[in-house]
Amino acid sequence: MDKQNSISNYNHSISLTERKNLIISGVKKIDNFDDEQFLMDTVMSYLLVKGENLELIKLDTLQGTVVIKGLIHSMTYLEEGDKKNKESTIFNRLFK
Repeated sequence: MDKQNSISNYNHSISLTERKNLIISGVKKIDNFDDEQFLMDTVMSYLLVKGENLELIKLDTLQGTVVIKGLIHSMTYLEEGDKKNKESTIFNRLFK
């Protein structure tokens, strides 16, 4: 069984504790991240997490689990067109 199929068999869940510790399962890959936002592909859709002082604590690619620490402001699921707009915005912000 290849890695992509095994991850897609996992359930997708989000656990947020006191807006500071975020555990996400069912993550296929992290497209990009910095201390203010994470863009990741999950088995349900793309997920954009925004906050302050965000830090990747754990990335388990076999289990599809991501743990993020920091102050979480929002979590938004994106449609495919929204993802491309967000990526171009992130790219433009990096090279201003």
